[in-house]
Amino acid sequence: MGKSSLVKAIHGKLSVDHPGLKLVEIQREDLASIGRCLNLLRGRDERFILFCDDLSFSHDDAHYKSLKAVLDGGIEGRPDNVVLYATSNRRHLMPRDMIENERSSAINPSEAVEEKVSLSDRFGLWLGFHPCDQDEYLAMIRGYCDAYGVVIDDETLRAEAIEWQATRGSRSGRVAWQYFTDLAGRRGVTL
Repeated sequence: MGKSSLVKAIHGKLSVDHPGLKLVEIQREDLASIGRCLNLLRGRDERFILFCDDLSFSHDDAHYKSLKAVLDGGIEGRPDNVVLYATSNRRHLMPRDMIENERSSAINPSEAVEEKVSLSDRFGLWLGFHPCDQDEYLAMIRGYCDAYGVVIDDETLRAEAIEWQATRGSRSGRVAWQYFTDLAGRRGVTL
């Protein structure tokens, strides 16, 4: 249930059969120079996943325009050997007040809003990470225990894991992993 972990896992799995697949992390602040990056990668034998983690834009940030040009392909088109993956916690990648401000000051308010919102529509695949229930949370931990050989009875696991998630205030894949790593450390299991 971790966005970044999923991207890294996909790369790890695919790179076994495709050793020329490279994962390149780019920072949001570097989006203005992404065109130069694409030109450096164009025509190379390797294939690249450009990865921007936790993508969002602030009120006064215009980097989204650089990203839109890349996603649309620009004049030269996006290189065939490059794909872009981005993770975000936001549906529209920009703050609501930024979108509302554009609506109030634009000649054609709907076009200005559409300009801001349309960036998220340019990504071809969206995956939702929804909160898990208690049974799913416990099943994740049991799966980790089984995979790493950590022995614990169901009753103890249940009591400890529920207390752990209650003190963290949430139930997620990340919280399940954090509990598991703590448990493994207490049990002397090296991960």
